[in-house]
Amino acid sequence: MEKKKKQSLKPQEGERIQRNMIRFDWALKRLLRNKANYVVLEGFLSVLLNQQITIKTIKDPEGNKQTEEDKYNRVDILCENDKNELLIIELQNNSEADYFFRMQYAVAKAISEHLRSGDKYEKVRKVYHINIVYFELGVGKDYVYHGTNNFVGIHLNDILQLTPSQRKFLGKTDISEIFPEYYILKVNGFDDVAKNSLDEWIYFLKNSAIPDSFSAPGLEEARLVLMRDRMTPEEKSDYDNHMQNVMYKNSMMVTKIFELQYAKDEGREEGRQEGREEGREEGREEERRLLEPVIEEQKRALEAKDQAINDIKKEIELLRKQLKDEDKQK
Repeated sequence: MEKKKKQSLKPQEGERIQRNMIRFDWALKRLLRNKANYVVLEGFLSVLLNQQITIKTIKDPEGNKQTEEDKYNRVDILCENDKNELLIIELQNNSEADYFFRMQYAVAKAISEHLRSGDKYEKVRKVYHINIVYFELGVGKDYVYHGTNNFVGIHLNDILQLTPSQRKFLGKTDISEIFPEYYILKVNGFDDVAKNSLDEWIYFLKNSAIPDSFSAPGLEEARLVLMRDRMTPEEKSDYDNHMQNVMYKNSMMVTKIFELQYAKDEGREEGRQEGREEGREEGREEERRLLEPVIEEQKRALEAKDQAINDIKKEIELLRKQLKDEDKQK
């Protein structure tokens, strides 16, 4: 797959831009799981992974339970391609302090759930975890990040390689091909100037619109499939309610941030003007008051994830014990 183009493409004044399109999170929930529409996701994944992707199945990750908050904040689906690789696509609207841990958990869960008891380790599936985020995740200047796993020598700084016999047996060139790969698309960091096919896709993810000049794989089909005008009246009503809830959640998040900043500024200003510690303390107290429910919510989320991780560890230990017992019987 070719990612780069010779020139930057930005919608020109007067150029027709197809708007009134369905947001990608809604499309993942309702439309793109239809086999007839796989071509849209195949185009996106092929461009992102820089290889031809053919989807066999799409489903919800096993045991995926969403809270009422999750319904409007995130969407995640699990795809299986024709190479029996697993591709997790996760889209999230609002910030989550432990999001990186959730990425790790999602991959570990997918691997363990697709390895049957007694299977050899070579049966462990390759996993791609694609994260489309609409909030500031980490600190960095780019808007697309790719994470792989390599083993680097601590003395000579060389990268550990597979032996020729391992390459032949595993069908892999590099060790990194065995391990999970992570992609993070920080959509709001994109400047709307498309330099390649991936940028055209990110433009759509950010703006829910596709200029006529864009030609990335999958976008032509998206123009047809993801039009709001194609919805039934009932589907339009559901979609509009979803969008109102997304806007409300985003507004609440912005308001919370504004209130925290206002409390800080007010406390500092009162302290400067009156020279009293009370002003500063009031500002700190107000900040604590506003932060407390956010901290409690994050603590509950961390506790739940810790429990889930512990459950996975127990399952892995049980699997190892079963494998040892079977080896002894042999």
